[in-house]
This record gives sequence, structure tokens and C-alpha cells, in this order.
Amino acid sequence: MPLFEIKSQKLSPVEKSNFNQEKELQSLIERNLDTVFSCRLIASEFSTGQTHAGRIDTLAISEENNPVIIEYKKVESSELINQSLFYLNWIYDHRGDFEIAVQKALGNNVKVDWSDVRIICIAPNFRKYDLHAVQMMGANIELWSYRLFKNSTLYLEQVYGKNYFPTLVDAETNKKNPVMIAAGKKAAATRATGSYTFDQHVKGKPEKIKSLAIMVQEFVQGLDSAIIENPKKFYVGYKTSQNIVCMEVKTQKIILFVKLNPKTLGQLPKIARDVANIGHYGTGDLEFSIANEADFEVAKQYIEQAYKRIGG
Repeated sequence: MPLFEIKSQKLSPVEKSNFNQEKELQSLIERNLDTVFSCRLIASEFSTGQTHAGRIDTLAISEENNPVIIEYKKVESSELINQSLFYLNWIYDHRGDFEIAVQKALGNNVKVDWSDVRIICIAPNFRKYDLHAVQMMGANIELWSYRLFKNSTLYLEQVYGKNYFPTLVDAETNKKNPVMIAAGKKAAATRATGSYTFDQHVKGKPEKIKSLAIMVQEFVQGLDSAIIENPKKFYVGYKTSQNIVCMEVKTQKIILFVKLNPKTLGQLPKIARDVANIGHYGTGDLEFSIANEADFEVAKQYIEQAYKRIGG
């Protein structure tokens, strides 16, 4: 889809461009890691040692303290995904090296969460074979395409993420695809042993709280089809490139942490408070205590505001 500039009610297509070197794209993303992916930079061009003999383009840590590897290409290339998988294998085998790098970059107070490792591949395009390949792998790989325009605008779009599921039906034969079924079973086994689910968070809770949680889930995911539900041990996150809102399901209420700066919002509702300096699970400095549907109606406008500010 072309990008148009509006001038005097007329649309003019904006000409596409590209970076002269991959390093320009890498440097731009690294300088804006928090804005784009809500990550902190650990190292650029991180050496994996003599045995692996590689260099990770960008080594980072997410807002949830998960390791993050980012690789870039300024042209379409399957090599990007292969490199990323190579480095994914390295980081699992060298957890100590990563944790030392984190301590050097951010200090000794950051505790790495190894429940997930995020792989981000950024390129202008990805082949259909690449999309098929990452579907079969089961790793937390994100494919992001980019477009650079001559008016100094950069457009990023996620074309594949871990919540994408391949169809089990072959389009030509209209029969179940055994390869996809096997991949689906493998992915399900991986999720069962290494991930959490929304259902686990609402299990055993009163029906009123379950209904509220489902209401939150449907509202947030309804804002944009690109929003991913990301259940963790203590909360459920909803994100695009970064978290928009995190939900803790309690017995008597639901706690929402919204990605907004409370200090810029004026007087807060009675059910909200500033938790920027108060420790809590999940991310987001604006907390809402939701006990009923009326409370959630109050919180909705703030969730939408967070979604828009993040760039949804």
C-alpha cells in the first residue's frame, strides 16, 4: 500500500527510499529501541566467540527482562532467519555470557527472565518460503518488514509473530495437511511446557471475574488484529511491538497496568493510581482496579489512548 501525503485536500504518493547500508537501519533502531520495541540495548555487534565466530547485530533485553536478538537486512534474504536461529542456539548455550553482558550494560539489579527469548528479524520483505519455515520452527521469531520513504518516514509492520497459526487445510485438496498438523502438535507441546495461557489465569476465579477478564480480552484485541495476547506467569500482556496493557486476574477484582505516563493525564479517576515508583508485575505506570463493568468503562479510554500512543 503506498503512502500518501495530504496537501490542500490532495493526495500525493510519497516516493520510497532505502538505507545506503544496513548499519544505518541498525543504528536507527538501536537509538530508538525503547520507542519501537520497548527494549533496552545490551550490546551492538556482540561477538559470540571463536567457536561460533559470529556477531549478533543487536543484543537487547525486553521490558519483561527476556533476552532479545535483533538481526537486519536491507534486502530480501533467507540468510537473516538462518542467522537468527544460529544465535538463538548460542544464547541458550551461553546464558552466563548474556547475563554478564546485562550486568555490564545495566547493572546488577536486572534479573534475566529465561522463560522466553525474543528473536526479531527486520528486512524489506520476506519470501513465502521464509514464512512457511518459521511456522514450522516453534521458536519465538518475529518477522518485521520495513519501508523507508523520502519524507524521512519509516514504516514497520509485523508480518509474522508467535501467535500466528498456519492453516491445517490444504487450499488445493481441501484436506488436512499432515505436515501442518504435526507442526501444530509440536507447537502445542512447546506451549504446554514453556508458556502460560489465558485460561490458566481465569481458572478457579468467580464467574463475575472471569466475565470481566474476557471483556478486557475482547476489547483490547478488538482494537487491532495485530495485537498479541502474551500470557506470563503473573499476568496477561497485550502488545504490538511493546505492551499496551497488562492484566492481573485476582479473586475479587482485575488489575490493569496501562502503558501511559500518569503525570501527563491530569486528575486520575478514583479507580486509578500512579504506580511508576511502586513495584508490580507487568509493565505500565497507570494502574486500574476493576471490580465491575462500570469500572472497566472508565478504563477503556485510557487503554485506547495507550494503544494510539504506542503507534497502533
